[in-house]
Formats: sequence, structure tokens, C-alpha cells
Amino acid sequence: MWADFITLTVLLYGLSWLPEKLLGRWYFRLFRVWCKSFVRALDVDLKLHQKNLNDIPRNYILIANHPSAFEDIGIPALFEVHSLAKIEVKKWWVVGRISSAAGNLYVKRESRESRNQAAETMRKEVESGRNIALYPEGGCKGKRIFESFRYGAFDVSMKTGVPILPVFLHYEAQDDFEWRDPHTLLDKLYHFLNTENSTANYYVFDAIDPAQFKSKEEFTEYTWQLYKNWQEKYME
Repeated sequence: MWADFITLTVLLYGLSWLPEKLLGRWYFRLFRVWCKSFVRALDVDLKLHQKNLNDIPRNYILIANHPSAFEDIGIPALFEVHSLAKIEVKKWWVVGRISSAAGNLYVKRESRESRNQAAETMRKEVESGRNIALYPEGGCKGKRIFESFRYGAFDVSMKTGVPILPVFLHYEAQDDFEWRDPHTLLDKLYHFLNTENSTANYYVFDAIDPAQFKSKEEFTEYTWQLYKNWQEKYME
């Protein structure tokens, strides 16, 4: 599995130097294969739990809680999405270049101008038919959800009419997967490889239609309460 992953990494890294106009859907598809290969190489038992009663819509904005760095590969391994990540990910050696070439989006979280620009980019992306993924906690805030969500994803959903697809993440070895300062990416890879329980549960629920809400604040609060309920059910 490591041989497969290294081979794919070398291939995608080399192809990432092609002119941007030549990098299209084909590279994004290879990126998703690379993510799946990365998951297998880390020996993480990634499980998708389909709690949705209705079909997943063709176009959606995926949101998830964000306890770990693993979801940066776990989410695109399971879902056809372009992720919004912190700008620091773009600078990660090899990984950052591959994810950038695949069409992922970036934001400087502490900059209001950058957040506004990211919101406008997300709107254009979903209006063009692309699915995007982001983490409304606004970063890795720990294994438990305490603070309310940021409005960005819900504002874009209401402006475009594209539904929110909620995914709840639960790592059974929570301490091994949780990102905590001053962890580095290499620290977390070591933790993933040496955990006693490699099970990662990703629960997908029915998409939420923005038309049923009067404001982004109401939409955000409703969804945050859903996540609090799922946390109590799956993690307590």
C-alpha cells in the first residue's frame, strides 16, 4: 500500500507542474484516488455510515466537524468535493502542491478580507456545479463541538439555493486523531500509524434545504444543534 501511495504521489507531484489550464477534472479524479491510497497506507479503517433517508443531491455544500487533520484526505476519499482549507495547508511540502493542483480552495482565517474573498469564490464554485467541503467551526477546535458555527457556508447556501450536506465525524481513538497545538503534520501521521484503534466513522445525513430558513443565523443555529445532538448520540 505504501508503494502504491508513493508511486501516486510522485506521479501527481510531477503532473502538478503542468500549466493550470491543462489541469482539469482528470487531475481531480487522480487526486481522489491519491486520497484513498493515502488512507489505505495509513491503515485507517474509514467507515461511511449512510444515515440519509433521501438521495444525496447532485450539487451540495458539505460541512463537517473538524477534530483532526485526517479529514483533509478522508472527506475527498469518500465525497466528490473541493475542500476549503486554511492557507497553511497550501504550503505543506508535496501535499500542498498536489491539493492546490486538484482545485482545492484556501482561506487566511484571521483575515476578514480573505474570508470574504473565499465566500465569493465558494459562491461561484457551487453556481458552476462544483461541490465544496468546509468546516464551519473555523478550524480544528478539538474533539468536542462547543462554539457555534460560523455563517459562511450557510450564507452561501441561502444565496445560491444549494443545500447543506452534513457529515458528522467520529474517531474512536479520539486522542490519537485529535489535532492539538503544537502538533505538526508529521506528528499526526505518526499518531495515525501507531493508534490502537484506527476506526474513523463518517456519518452522512440528509441534505438541508436552505429555503426553510429566514436567515443565515437561523440556518446556522439549527444545524449546530443537529451536530450537538449527534455528538451526544455517537460520542458520549
